[in-house]
Amino acid sequence: MFDMRAVRVFLASFLVLFLEVALIRWMPAHVRLLSYFSNFILLATFLGIGIGCLLAPARVWLFAAFPLLQLVVVGIVYFFKLEVAVPSSGDIFFSSGTAEKQVVVESTLLLPLLFVIVAALFATVAQRMAREMSTLPPLRAYTINILGSLAGVVAFAVMSWRELPPTWWFGLAFAAALVLIAFEFAKTPAGILRAAINVALLAFTLVMVHRVSGGAIWSPYYKITVVNRGSETIVEVNNIFHQSMAPVEEKEYFYQWPYMAFGDTFKNVLILGAGSGTDVAAALRHGVAHVDAVEIDPAIIRLGRRWHPDRPYFDPRVTVINDDARHYLRTTTKTYDLVVFALIDSLTLQSSFSGVRLESYMFTEESFKEVRDHLADNGVLVIYNYFRERWLVDRLANTAAVAFGEEPYVHVHEARAYLGVLMAGPRLHQLASPLPVPEVVTAFNQSHAPSPPQKLQRDPSIEPASDDWPFLYMKDRHFPSHYAAVIAMILVVSAIAVFATLRGQAGAWSWQFFLLGAGFMLLETKSIIQFALLWGSTWVVASLAIASVLTMALVANFVVAHVEIKRPEAVGGILVALLLLNYAIPIGRIGFESRALESLFYAVLEFSPILCAGLLFGSAIQRSTSVARDYGTNLLGAMVGGAAEYMSLVTGFRMLLLVIAICYIGAVLARRSESSRPSPVPAASL
Repeated sequence: MFDMRAVRVFLASFLVLFLEVALIRWMPAHVRLLSYFSNFILLATFLGIGIGCLLAPARVWLFAAFPLLQLVVVGIVYFFKLEVAVPSSGDIFFSSGTAEKQVVVESTLLLPLLFVIVAALFATVAQRMAREMSTLPPLRAYTINILGSLAGVVAFAVMSWRELPPTWWFGLAFAAALVLIAFEFAKTPAGILRAAINVALLAFTLVMVHRVSGGAIWSPYYKITVVNRGSETIVEVNNIFHQSMAPVEEKEYFYQWPYMAFGDTFKNVLILGAGSGTDVAAALRHGVAHVDAVEIDPAIIRLGRRWHPDRPYFDPRVTVINDDARHYLRTTTKTYDLVVFALIDSLTLQSSFSGVRLESYMFTEESFKEVRDHLADNGVLVIYNYFRERWLVDRLANTAAVAFGEEPYVHVHEARAYLGVLMAGPRLHQLASPLPVPEVVTAFNQSHAPSPPQKLQRDPSIEPASDDWPFLYMKDRHFPSHYAAVIAMILVVSAIAVFATLRGQAGAWSWQFFLLGAGFMLLETKSIIQFALLWGSTWVVASLAIASVLTMALVANFVVAHVEIKRPEAVGGILVALLLLNYAIPIGRIGFESRALESLFYAVLEFSPILCAGLLFGSAIQRSTSVARDYGTNLLGAMVGGAAEYMSLVTGFRMLLLVIAICYIGAVLARRSESSRPSPVPAASL
């Protein structure tokens, strides 16, 4: 017989995770402030889900407020263009540069409000999920919960891959919510009226989502808008100027700089981050035999084909490769006379799971070494961009010096936002000295006032970027004060919410559950961030990484339900050994000719510790004497772990593995000390 209880569990679980990843992507695309606080929305949703589950037995029915709170969240985005206000000389941030009226809000004033509202929104739907789960046997309920969550994240991955706009995202989420509303209210005339009001609120919210999205293109990376201005076409991402398509002879000189410096002697050219095609047009203009143009965003490629006046992507000498640049470098066997980093500047984080930008892994020591290995015997790497700060040019120069083992050539135009041109590779030995550099940058529709170039005398004290510490836009390893304020706010709000919810609950504080929560959240976010090195920083990749975590949790739950974990120390030992193996073998360290084999190897390496973590948690919760309090303690630990991800700004990512290992060693030791507690309650208490 068809079990409607299982359907409701599945739909509620689907709604929770689908809406979580949708908001994590959608809100920072409109609220610039959120783009600079990694994990912020993730932690708000996680707190809300935890509080909602803890309030499952409460008399108050929170789900009735879901449509109204969703309307409030969307309304904040709809009615305010909240500009970033993060003054700092040690980090590079970007604002929209718009002349329109905006609300400029300091982070410490706005973020608490957003955090509380998003957490409250997810508490409403999570309480409904937990109540529906309580109607089924625990193992079956949790299995359906994981399957619903997996369906949610896979559905979002498919929508991102298909480049569907947010109207589709929220439309699907609201469809799931409508079914749950119908189950809840449509039984009496008064209930039907309440259901109708909620349906109207969701419909109005969906209209606002559609209107705020406008005519934007939602690629797997950005919200993209296009503005045509005669012979120039402007591409904006997340409301910030990103690219300009105009005839190459009217663009900045640096597009043609390699050919000005070395003559029209290049045959095979690789352009990384080819974008809409201006760098390709410059190469073709100077008679190259073949160009491989690598661009990660399919929507940007299509825009280049449609709007670029030089039509570079229609030339038979050009092969367009829709791939992540690092992945292409790792898997291709070709060599090139010239490799160009084509204004690689994403202006956005790789996702709201981390503090690194999409292009950050392109400018690391490991990346430069991969380029070096793909240069012909007489090849050269050329990088140019508006770098905005002198220390960023120094970082790139220092990174190139380490990777190539010799001094790079670098010049800058300080008066033009530190426009810099960097060259490295064996062909440098052919350069005439001194090399004449134009004094006029000649940006399209910009001032053509002279801006004398200066040869860079690099500052060796600026640390090169690496795959372990890829924070390209931080001057040095430090903990920004605005991050400290946000983290303190998150932890204070979380502690107040959890302790208020648990007031009156029996049981003692458990360091075991606290450390299990901290370790798991750190492990999950670190795995998602680092997995981007394999497939690129797309929302499809992030979604599939989350799906991998859920799958590991499902397997762990199944094992714990059928096998008693008698020696948690052994599981903990295996977990620590796997963490140390991850420390010794960073992603990409071992190369594979097979893309599928490479993905399988690193997926097992990255996500197998999560399976062990799930076994430890499952066996611990089976022995719990106060499930609600232990779950709340675990939730607080997870919030601390999520905040601790910011440690990577100082330590790098690999050091987090040691912190995770310490958390799980501490949890196993705490389990020993807490073993004298009374007999366990059945897992059905969950």
